[in-house]
Amino acid sequence: MAFAADGHLSFDLLIAEVSGLYASHFRRNARGVDLTPLQCRLLELLSRNEGIRQARLAQLMDTDPMTVVRALDTIQAGAWIERRPDPDDRRAHRLYLRAGAIPFLIRMSKIADHSRQQALAALSPLEREHLADLLERVHGTLLALEPRRETEYGCHSG
Repeated sequence: MAFAADGHLSFDLLIAEVSGLYASHFRRNARGVDLTPLQCRLLELLSRNEGIRQARLAQLMDTDPMTVVRALDTIQAGAWIERRPDPDDRRAHRLYLRAGAIPFLIRMSKIADHSRQQALAALSPLEREHLADLLERVHGTLLALEPRRETEYGCHSG
């Protein structure tokens, strides 16, 4: 393992390792859910961004649009999402959750809460809050460093 000058794991390796371990832990807790982790994440993002365009959802997921379309096609077969024509762009679709997705989202929220509680068990409530604050600051810094991208409205972001 690579260590920083102070003897601790380097930031990049630690973040990657924690992320991978947490994802594995979450998947173990979510066994029996009949959706892939990608589909679960897609539904969760959609629940916070109803009316989003498919292309923008792909950007938020940091994946290619075709991967999102395939995942949406599988989910739509379960009648959990609805694609509606975009009134501003006849080539685009806007995405909305259907009522059938709500019980699944509630179940996934409980699994996520349980997974998070397990992962953060060694931290006090104050340490958890501090960790979240620090990670949000790093997240903001990294977002500011991102190259400008086309947004769903054709404007540049970043």
